[in-house]
Parts: sequence; structure tokens; C-alpha cells
Amino acid sequence: MYLPAFNLSDKVAVITGAGRGIGKSLAIGFAEAGADVVLLSRTEKDLQEVASTITEIGRKALPVVTDVTKPADIHSAIERIKQEKIKVDILVNNAGMNIRSQALDVTEDEWDKIMDTNLKSAFFMSREIGALMKEQGDGGRIINISSVAGKMALRTGVAYGATKAAMIQMTKILAFEWGKYNINVNSIGPWYFETPLTKELLSDEEYVKDILAVTPLKRIGQLPELVGPAVFLASEASSYISGQTLFVDGGMTINGF
Repeated sequence: MYLPAFNLSDKVAVITGAGRGIGKSLAIGFAEAGADVVLLSRTEKDLQEVASTITEIGRKALPVVTDVTKPADIHSAIERIKQEKIKVDILVNNAGMNIRSQALDVTEDEWDKIMDTNLKSAFFMSREIGALMKEQGDGGRIINISSVAGKMALRTGVAYGATKAAMIQMTKILAFEWGKYNINVNSIGPWYFETPLTKELLSDEEYVKDILAVTPLKRIGQLPELVGPAVFLASEASSYISGQTLFVDGGMTINGF
């Protein structure tokens, strides 16, 4: 057979920031592709709602309230996974946030908060799950949700852009180190998608006009359009791809501005 499997039948995915937005969409999409999902987020109500949807699809969901900016919380979540005797096949580092400050206005607290949420959490989640995948002996997939801001200079802010650029480089280094364990590490770099976090920005017609001016497909992304690329990178269809960033951006990063 030459057509590889583009499904996640009976795999288990751990997804951070799974209570809303991109994380919620990926969790539900992975369940539709056949995976059971461990849901991590700080907000129990959001997790329970996503877990209920996944159960209705016919897959298992384990919601674990976790603040992924705290390594101790991450360690506790991994211990819970071990207690439940869950074999983890996929990790999606999706948790993220932004404070849109100009460089001259960025405070130390803002810088630390963005770094902890976007980058520190992704590294320590990867370290814990990477160790678990190595111990399991069957390899696995790690997907980091980066951004076009990790490649292009944008109005999203210096702290945010720095975390996303670092995530792209971290993806390469982890892929280099962990390839011998059959762990594929890749990232996805989205452009603007309709989420609760972008709702206010995308209500500004002039702002949207500026976005579309540098987007060849001339529209804002829809969350289901991130699910396909993520399922691809999590499945056997991408078994010989590692250390790469797939920009899901309507063509935005091909522009030189």
C-alpha cells in the first residue's frame, strides 16, 4: 500500500490550552480522526465542555486542570496520565497568550508572562512527554503551535514574536536530539484565525483590511483549516517529516511586504 494512514485511530493525544480556540478545535478534530484526548487547561468548566463533546463523538477524554506555566503542575499532570496507565502517542503544545505592547512599553512582568505561557510551558511539556515517549519505546509525535510571527516582523509585539521564533528553533533542536527515539517534532505556524482571542481585533475593519492586503488567499483562516495539517503531522502520513514548521497562513509568509 502506498497511501499512508491519515487517521489517528486509537492514538492518545495530550493537548495544552485545550479549553477554547485552537486547542479546543484540535481536540475535537483529533477525536473525529479516532484519537482519545487528554485535555490540559487552567479552566475546569471549559475542559468539561470539550470533554463532553469528545465523549459524544465516541472517544475518551481525560480533562486535567493544569497551569502549564508551572513545571510542578506539568509534572503532576504527567503523573496523573501514568496513574491512568495511558500510553501517550501525541503532544500538542498549544497554550499561548499575548499582550500587544510596543517594545518601549513592554514591562518585565509582561515579558515573563508571555515567555512562561508560550515558550517555557512548551519546553517543559515536551521534556516530560519526550521522556515518557522514550520510556514507552514506540516513539511519538510532538507538535508545537508557533506563529507566522516567529518568521515575520509583525505588530503582534516583540515578546510574542520572540517566543514563537524560539519555538521554531526549539522544534528543530528537539527533532535533532530525539529522532533516535523515533519521536517526530514539528510545528505549525498559523496566521490570523477566528478565535475568542482574536475576536476583538478582527472586528476592526481597517485592521482586517491590512491583514488581507498581505494574505494571497484574501481571507481570515477558519479553525477547521488548522485541524487537517495537525492531523497530518500527528499521523503516519508524516512519518518521515521532522524539525519542520508548516505555515498555515493563506500564503502570507511568501510575501516580502
